[in-house]
Amino acid sequence: MTTTAWLPAGWNHPLRVPLTTGHHLRPIRATDVDLDMQAVMGSQERLWSLYGEAWGWPPATMSAEQDRADLARHEAEMETHESFNYALFDNGETELLGCVYIDPPIHEGTDAEISWWVVDWLTGGPIEAALDDLVPRWIAADWPLTNPHYTHHSTPYSNQGDLK
Repeated sequence: MTTTAWLPAGWNHPLRVPLTTGHHLRPIRATDVDLDMQAVMGSQERLWSLYGEAWGWPPATMSAEQDRADLARHEAEMETHESFNYALFDNGETELLGCVYIDPPIHEGTDAEISWWVVDWLTGGPIEAALDDLVPRWIAADWPLTNPHYTHHSTPYSNQGDLK
């Protein structure tokens, strides 16, 4: 496997990360398109307000084919360690409830850009709180990063800035 310069050669990304709520994170796949469409389009307006300017995502008229292509790109980028998109699932993987993005740095002095979101109906609740608690601890414990730039749009983590 070829890795990009921002991560050490031979390092393997985690494949499953449990939350204290019984939910878990795992790398997203193109085959998750149906669950992803429900999550993204059900929260499209808020997600656009968070990511639209920077990423042009998610468009109001995103089709399943567009989403599948986007997820396939994410899946391929994870294999080559270019970037990472972890989906938040319930225990049975019957619902996709959010995502965590881990990308190469764009802010000077950092070694990664990390952002996450949950579906609208989970904002402010215990699952979002568990994810907010997990992400920085998980990155510190399992990733070869020393100064990541965190962004959580509904609850900023610590004093670190925003993606914009």
